[in-house]
Amino acid sequence: MLVVAAVALTRVLDDAQHVAPRPSPAVSVVEPGLATVAVQSLQTAIRDGDSAGAAALAPVGDERSAARLSAIVDNARELDLRSVSLRYVDQASGIDVDGRWSAAVDVSWQIHGFDPGPSRTEVTVHLRSEEGRVAVEYVGGGSRRSPLWLTDRLEVRRTSTTLVMAAASVDDVERYARLAERAVPTVRAVVPTWPGGLVVEVPRTEAGLDRMLDASVGTYSSIAAVTASVDGELSATSPVHVFVNPSQFDRLREQGAQVVMSHEATHAATGAETSRAPLWLIEGFADYVALRDVDLPITTTAAQAIEQVRADGPPAQLPGTAEFDITTAHLGAAYESAWIACALLAERGGETALVALYDATAAGADLDTALEQSFGLSIAQLTGLWQERLADLAL
Repeated sequence: MLVVAAVALTRVLDDAQHVAPRPSPAVSVVEPGLATVAVQSLQTAIRDGDSAGAAALAPVGDERSAARLSAIVDNARELDLRSVSLRYVDQASGIDVDGRWSAAVDVSWQIHGFDPGPSRTEVTVHLRSEEGRVAVEYVGGGSRRSPLWLTDRLEVRRTSTTLVMAAASVDDVERYARLAERAVPTVRAVVPTWPGGLVVEVPRTEAGLDRMLDASVGTYSSIAAVTASVDGELSATSPVHVFVNPSQFDRLREQGAQVVMSHEATHAATGAETSRAPLWLIEGFADYVALRDVDLPITTTAAQAIEQVRADGPPAQLPGTAEFDITTAHLGAAYESAWIACALLAERGGETALVALYDATAAGADLDTALEQSFGLSIAQLTGLWQERLADLAL
């Protein structure tokens, strides 16, 4: 019976009258008006929570694109996004033989209860011209930012003070949620006025992180996490989230991962993105908060700084822009030596004085003046004490 069926099928396929007609050629002209309609329809579907309506915007028979568009609506609902807006801006590529092309689309959104204001950025939307309409294939890529909620199906974990969004393929979303929850009281122990509101974004890959932050490939290859403005804007109302590099973060053991998360949460809590404090104080203070209650010997928490001092002697000055360049060979030592400076200040004048110094310089106060007011020290005197501490540790 199987042989007979195969022969019969072959005869049918060989018979010209039974061959399916060739599909109509794809539309070969870019149609901005129809693209605008498609983009507005996607906006409506997101606002209405209409997953099926979003899926219907995909090219005919393209189940993968339909699933991607449906996921965008589901993500927006899970995140409780408000003020979602999509606006067609311009054609971003030529049209290929299959009718595919891309457009620049201005997008804005706000996570209710977490973001102080809306994020706004241009994204690339991939389109396909069909007879009588323009369909949407997917969002992201190109030379523009690729927000996680628009580019991957998410798993979302929310508490009153934390929100973790992770690509659905991420192995252990619960771990990230747990680390974020623990980071909040760690930060509040030193910065009690912070109400929380920590948002953590976890892409599938390091490349995904680069796309989310519109960074060159490999920019964050040595970084486990970074705190940054969601859309690249720097203002009091710009949402600031913690962005994870899973290829580095997932290598960390529980304690190390917690220190990194608490460090980044400190940045989020203290407005480090817009701070005018010196870099050594911004980074050293974040490590001071993260390591404050960690029971580890200083030979472990400052191992790289100690090694560098043994090799080259104490640095001539407190670490600055060059030392904190993420491509530098001694980045870990820079963080550790900045932490030692902050720990030294807390020992000398108390934690309250350290916080006062951080707040004053973050608001633009002169470092020398603020140091004198809080600790009775000049920058030169602090540098000398810091160098002595490093030298002692290296013995």
